[in-house]
Order: sequence, then C-alpha cells, then structure tokens
Amino acid sequence: MAEYKNPNQQGGGQDSRSLLVFTMVFAVILLGMQIFRPKTPIAPAAKQQARQTQAGAVNSAAPAVATPVANSSATPVVAAANESMTTVENELYRITFSNRGGQVTSWILKKYTNFAGKPLDLVSPAAAKKFGYPLSVYTYDANLRQQLAQALYVPSATGNLVSPTQLTFEYSAGGLEVRKVFHFDNSYVLKADVTVTQNGAPVEALLAWPSGFGDQREARDYSTDQKIDRSSSGKADSIAPKKVVDGETQTGPLDWGGVSDLYFAAIFLPDSPQTSAFVALHQTMDIPKDPENPQPDKVAPQPILGAAVGAASGTTSVRLFAGPKVLSVLKSIHAMGADGKETGPNLMPIVHYGVFSFIAKPLFYLLRWVHAHIVGNWGWAILVLTLFITLAMFPTRFTMMKSSIKMQRIQPQMNFIKEKYKKYKFDDPRKADMNKEMQELYKKEGVNMFGGCLPMLIQMPLLFAFYEMLENAIELRHAHWFWLHDLSAPDPHHILPILMVVSQFFFQLFTPSPGVDAAQQKMMAFTMPLFSGFICWHYASGLALYWASSNLIGIGQQMGINRTKLGRELREIQARRAAKKGGKQMAAVRR
Repeated sequence: MAEYKNPNQQGGGQDSRSLLVFTMVFAVILLGMQIFRPKTPIAPAAKQQARQTQAGAVNSAAPAVATPVANSSATPVVAAANESMTTVENELYRITFSNRGGQVTSWILKKYTNFAGKPLDLVSPAAAKKFGYPLSVYTYDANLRQQLAQALYVPSATGNLVSPTQLTFEYSAGGLEVRKVFHFDNSYVLKADVTVTQNGAPVEALLAWPSGFGDQREARDYSTDQKIDRSSSGKADSIAPKKVVDGETQTGPLDWGGVSDLYFAAIFLPDSPQTSAFVALHQTMDIPKDPENPQPDKVAPQPILGAAVGAASGTTSVRLFAGPKVLSVLKSIHAMGADGKETGPNLMPIVHYGVFSFIAKPLFYLLRWVHAHIVGNWGWAILVLTLFITLAMFPTRFTMMKSSIKMQRIQPQMNFIKEKYKKYKFDDPRKADMNKEMQELYKKEGVNMFGGCLPMLIQMPLLFAFYEMLENAIELRHAHWFWLHDLSAPDPHHILPILMVVSQFFFQLFTPSPGVDAAQQKMMAFTMPLFSGFICWHYASGLALYWASSNLIGIGQQMGINRTKLGRELREIQARRAAKKGGKQMAAVRR
C-alpha cells in the first residue's frame, strides 16, 4: 500500500518514462486534492419583484417588509427591562441564551475540547459580536434585522433548564411582534418556531447561524475547510468560501442547508422544504497569526460563513443540528419528506471524502471497528488497519514482481524488435508493424504489458482514500498516541515524517528495479521520499503514522521476497544490467 510507484517497472527507456509519468500524476493529484476540489456553487437568485407579488424568487437587495395595515399604537409593548441569561443543558451540550435578541451567546459541546483542552464552544465571540449570534433572526431589511438583534425579549424562563424542555422569547413594540419558541430533547437537534409580524402583516424572517464556529483557532488553517452545505431534492451541494456571495438566496425545495467546517456543522432542516428559502452569508475577519501573542500588524483574513433558513409566510419552522460531524449521528438525522415525516435525505453528505468516498467510507468503518473491538486507541487502530491493508495488498506486490521477471526474460527479443524498426520515424506507418510484433511477442510469452501498472493503479486510490478518511474523521481530532496529542494535526516534533522519509528510502533500496534506468532510480530514491515527507510534515500525523508503518511492513515483506527464487533472479538481472552499463560507460571514458 505504501508504494505509490511500481518498484519493478520494466522495458528500458519507455517504461522508465512511464514511471516518471505515474510519479508526476501522483504528485499532481495529491496536491490538487487540496487546491482543486469539486465545488457546486449556489445558483444566483433571479431578479424579481417583491415575494408578495411573485413567488419563487428573492431579491436580497429588496427588504420584504409588509405595508402597515393597522395602527401601531394598538400593539401592546412586551419587552424586558434588563438583560438576562437562560441556560439549556443535556448530556451533549450546554446552550446559553441571552434575552437580548433571544439568541445564543455560548454553545458548549461537552464531549469535545478546544485547542486549550477546555470544552469546545461553537460560538466564536469575536465573530458573533461583529456579524451576529446563532439563532438570531435574519431579515432583508438591515435596520429591522439590527432592531430584532438588540431588542430585550421576555423569556419564559431564566436560569438553568434541563432538556427535554421548551424556551420562549417574546417581544412587541411599535407594531412589531416577534415570538421565538425553541424545543429541546436529548440529541444534537433542536426545534425552532419563529413568527414576525409588523402592523399585523407577516414579515419574512429567517433563523440564522451567521458567524461560523468557535473552533477556528486550531493548529491548522480552517479557512479552506469551511463550506456552505445544502441539499435540494436529494442532491447535495458543497460551496467553498470563495464562491459564496453574501446575501445570495436560493429558494426551495430545500431539504437542508447550513454551514460546516472540517469537524462541526450547523444545519437547518425546514418543516416545509418546498416553500423554504436559503440565504448564504459570507463575511471576512482578521484573525491573529499567533493567537498566543496577538499583534495588530500580524493578522490573516479569515472567511466567516453563515446561513439563514426560513419561509416567506412570516412563520419559520425548522429543526437545527448543531454538533460534530460523526457519521453515525448524521445518518440518523433526516430531512422532512414528501409524506410530512422525517424520511428525507440524511446529513451524511456534509462529510466530504472526495472522489474516492466509495473507498474512504468503508475504510473508516473498518478503522472504527478495529478501535471498538481490537484496540481502544486510535493510533494503534491505524497501525492495525495498516497491517491489514498491507497484508491484503501483498499479492499485488508479488504480481508486479512476476510481471517484471517475464518482461526481463523477453527483453532481448524486445530490443531486437526495437532495433529493427528504429530507423523509421515516429509517424511512419511501419511503426505500427513494430507494435504488432510486440503484441504478438507478449501474447506468445504470456506477458501482460500492464501487469506492473494495474496493481499500482489499485494502490493509488487506496492511498488517496486513506488520506481523505483520516483528514475528515472527527474521531482523530485531539486523539492521543504516545507523543502525539492530536492525530488530525501535524506531528509537532516531526518524528513520523522523518521516519517516513527514511523508511521509504530503504524500502526503495531493497526493492529490485531492473527495468528502471539507474540514474532515474537513484533520483527517485531521494526525491520521492522527500516529497512524501513534505506532505506528512504539514498534514495529519495520522497519515504519517499510516505511511511510515506501511513502509516498515513493506520493507519486511520485500526482504522476505528477496530471499525467494523470484527475488534472487530479479536481483541478478539488476546486477548484470548495472555491470553491463558500467562497462559501457568505462569504455566510453577510455575512448
């Protein structure tokens, strides 16, 4: 599994070039996975008139405020005199509401910790203060939005509440009436009903999560991991920050939609998918490059994503999932189906495994099984899984070596055919006769010219899938293994990357490659381990642990193969080729 090139590539110059091509493809794909990931942007909202006169589209620049139909003085004033706090708690979270705006000021996840080892708060204080708090009300009228966020609501309870429970906030003044009702159970999902009217007419008011997450200060750059996630009619989309337009609206059908980073998400699931609207929110805020020693002149712009979901009727009824991206949890949460029940698409698509998700998901399930049934530590689970995979891939290694032997045995005949046709130019029709003779030779000797390539093509997707799986597994976040305190973050002491480089060098040294030019083999022996070490230097230590241990197991396997008849024959061929080439070079020097 660890080898990302064919160590036994055959056929002289042509096959050496093939090796370089595969190496370049490997490098481009691995780097491209971080730079270019498939994204589907939200379609721009159509230009339209007010929603009251034409349904189905929203112009974010036009406030949807109803025309007064009654005397505002007839509305009784319902407002609190002072700010107060209410805390709702279950085994999974502790949510603190302020009656100022009837919104959340703290959302603690009890089973997860931040960079300092304290319980993780999903609310970013700095971003929320600037762009809005979770469960605030979003309207297309910025002044009204600000008024709703600053109003002192009357809560149904203050102090500490234990779920299952209900919490209500009410506010009324100057013709404006607002009612927010939240229902809590023992899961990560809560239910919300929001109604806003002005002078008796409904105001389009959406429930919002406007300011990203509080886990943005981590040992890695989360700016590339934030996304807008949504699903419409069962089709899930993921939009990168650079493609998110602030205030852009997408009308129904909306199964679910919200914002997520690598490990956490806030996803709204409307009760009426067909008539719901989704508003993407995108702001930017400067984040200190060194959080331990923040300096005004040493900051980096950080995208702050958010989302708002609601209906045009003035009454928004949604469920909200706010919590970790654990597959088993996401699988159990479904959107509202056509039958009015929770039978729609689940939230599993918000975990992004890339193009090799069909391999990455089973790998994660297997890793989780190993952790649950064999070893109770995620680092040791990676090692056990690596052993399983490397042993399972052993037949491909043996297949490559047998293909290598066959190719080397017919090498003189191949050279004779090449020599026979070398006088013809590349575009000469007689070159086709050379290929035909080569094919007949392969068929006669039972050689598959792709025998050495196909096993590698199996191993490369497996490597990429393992990389994506480790990067997206929240279970590895802050998971300990010896000196490593977070298997999802780079090795702070760089021990594993160095071990990976050394082990990969020796792995290539012990692997006979008679079909590869000696100069190219020497170059690859140094450049590829260094390239792989660079990758592991900056990415999850869990990946470095897998890669280094796979190399070490591969070295043991190769040393055993080298003692077999097949291994000895390959090494003899390689020695004869090296001696022959060395003799030619010496003769050329003497001349």
